[in-house]
Amino acid sequence: MKQFLPITATLMLAACGRAEAPAAAPAVPDAATVRVVAGGEIIGLTTEAGAHSWRALPFAAPPLGDLRWRAPRPSEGWTGRRDATQFAERCAQMSNALNASEGLEPGLFIGAEDCLTLDIYAPRDAQDNKLPVMVWIHGGSNVWGRSSSYDGSKLALKEDVIIVPVQYRLGPFGWFANGAVRQSAETPEDAAANFALLDLMASLKWVRENIEAFGGDPANITIFGESAGGHNIAALLASPLAQGLFDRAIIQSGSFDSVPLGEAEFSGAPETNPSAVIAERLGAGDAAGLRGVSAEALLAAYSENGRGRLALATVIEDGVTLPSYPLREAFGVAGAFHAVPIITGTNRDEMKFFHIANPTLTKKILGIFLAPRDKDFYDAVSEYLSRIWGIRSVDQPASMMTAAGHEAVYAYRFDWDEGGRFLFTDTSKLLGASHAMEIPFVFNRFILFGKLDKILFQKKTFTSREALAIKMGAYWAAFARDGAPGNGPGLAQWPRWSTNGGSVMRFDSTTDGGVGVMQGVAGFDALTTDLKTDPRLNTDERCKIVAAVHFWLDDLAAAIGEEVGCAVVPA
Repeated sequence: MKQFLPITATLMLAACGRAEAPAAAPAVPDAATVRVVAGGEIIGLTTEAGAHSWRALPFAAPPLGDLRWRAPRPSEGWTGRRDATQFAERCAQMSNALNASEGLEPGLFIGAEDCLTLDIYAPRDAQDNKLPVMVWIHGGSNVWGRSSSYDGSKLALKEDVIIVPVQYRLGPFGWFANGAVRQSAETPEDAAANFALLDLMASLKWVRENIEAFGGDPANITIFGESAGGHNIAALLASPLAQGLFDRAIIQSGSFDSVPLGEAEFSGAPETNPSAVIAERLGAGDAAGLRGVSAEALLAAYSENGRGRLALATVIEDGVTLPSYPLREAFGVAGAFHAVPIITGTNRDEMKFFHIANPTLTKKILGIFLAPRDKDFYDAVSEYLSRIWGIRSVDQPASMMTAAGHEAVYAYRFDWDEGGRFLFTDTSKLLGASHAMEIPFVFNRFILFGKLDKILFQKKTFTSREALAIKMGAYWAAFARDGAPGNGPGLAQWPRWSTNGGSVMRFDSTTDGGVGVMQGVAGFDALTTDLKTDPRLNTDERCKIVAAVHFWLDDLAAAIGEEVGCAVVPA
């Protein structure tokens, strides 16, 4: 079975670029934000929205030199008052087309290894309270992204919660299976391959120990994250080392898959898992030599094509941070995962995010305007692959957890698809309710795709978008308060998942059905039947969809292909 949504999949939106700009508030220290944490005294600022914020707070020592590929060590303190008004450098990564809004070309080395920091957003009167704490884990296929892209001001102010976006090692700095490195371990945790998971655990420990100074309740911490962030949350739920570090979890468009250690380390196919040949590429044969390689050279060695795409395994069954069996299996066994209240959900049109820049599916009219080559096939391939994502990330794991005796499981689907249109480019069709589309609604901050945002989020939908954003933020915060997302004024009941009926909360604007509960457990039998009889598709098109499934999941593609009448050619 191939890794679900491999990180070699296209991440970009052509000619757009995901918004990466930090919050617009001027970095002026505010005396009202002086706090004392374990490292010393700090001063933050008041954001444009009116929240108090502290930036670039170190939760671990910089993983430099001999600390590269080791478990995070404690951060040293500082003397005097630390200025916490500037964002930290992002973790070392390679730019891609999503950095276009920053004026960066794909394939550039950006960021730094000294990046293990977190940001905090809090209501101005929070200091003497014990508010729910929500720790945000960003996405980006575990090779890209930064905490400063996520301004938690509005969510913190509206819902009286503390928002904490965190950074963690990315790419080969965070996910590295290598025997020489493992043999150089100084502690049991150093022998891991998922160093990024250890970073996230260190950030949660820091939050437990210090968040009370900001008005947060150290006994009430919710982790939430999207895409790779959601994937990492699934891993934290199954990691024995994360016991007691959080109290609730929200997985937004995540996955529940992992890569065996042997596959990550010893694969003879460097184009998919190059850890086994990385030393040869770099000319470094031992751990000291690998740690001495520059960050730029390390990323370049992993570059698949020099255009910002990296090829390596993430979320590895390393036997340290995770047991030596598939991550997914843990959620079917009582005691094998942390039985905290859990929400898991996906967006209805997840795959349109990845398909919009696929030249076999879309075209440019007049060299500028994107449109589907074949509308029916574009919708169909996006629909079936998105349904697979939903089944594997919501229906299957929710049913497994419930069958294992865990009752506090909730599911959702995000359906907002009212993006605007400009001449030949219709974002309601090209993107719909795509991957990442729910993030602006959760944070009530409509910055997502750079230049495309002006088309996507038009003034005519402002009122309905704002109402949906407030509603989603209220549900997320209600869950953070007591583990029950329907507990709050004006919130409809959100039933728990049931293997008998499968309750899913659907989120959409009031102009398109609003917020309400759907019933039913989605499965592959119904999907296969629908694909086999879909009037939009001819035989060749059905087989193209089966081939696309094969890119993810060999066994599933073979089963669907047999029913549909399409041979699957092994990769």
